[in-house]
Amino acid sequence: MADEATGTGTGTGTGAGTARVDAWIWSVRLTKTRSVAATACRAGHVKVNGERAKPAQAVRAGDEVRLFHAGRERIVVVKRPVTKRVGPPVAAECFIDNSPPAPTRIEAEVVGVRDRGTGRPTKRDRREIESLRGR
Repeated sequence: MADEATGTGTGTGTGAGTARVDAWIWSVRLTKTRSVAATACRAGHVKVNGERAKPAQAVRAGDEVRLFHAGRERIVVVKRPVTKRVGPPVAAECFIDNSPPAPTRIEAEVVGVRDRGTGRPTKRDRREIESLRGR
C-alpha cells in the first residue's frame, strides 16, 4: 500500500507535493481544457523555472510557471500543486499571479488595425506602423 504522507508506493503518480504541469495549468483554470494546456506545452508556450516544459513535467510549490496563452503571458508561482480541477476561489489560492496587467481595450486598439480590403501595406505604411509600435 502506498504511503500517502511521503508519496512513496507502487502507484503511477508523480509523488507527494507534485503535479503534472499540464494538469496543474488546467486545474487552476489558466486554460479551459487539459488538452489545450498539453498542446501549449508541446508548442513551447509553457516554461517552468525558465526551462521549456513537456506536458508530464512535475511542478512543486515554489516553481515559477510562464504560460503564453490567448495573446498574453501569464507568470504564476505555484503555491499548492493540485491535479483535480477546483473552483475559482480555491484555484486563486493555489498560485501567486505575477503577470503583467492585461492591456486595456484602448491599448489593444493602438496596435494598428488596417481597414479590411486595403491590401498589403506600402513601405511608407509599414514605417508608420513600426513608428507607432515604438520600433
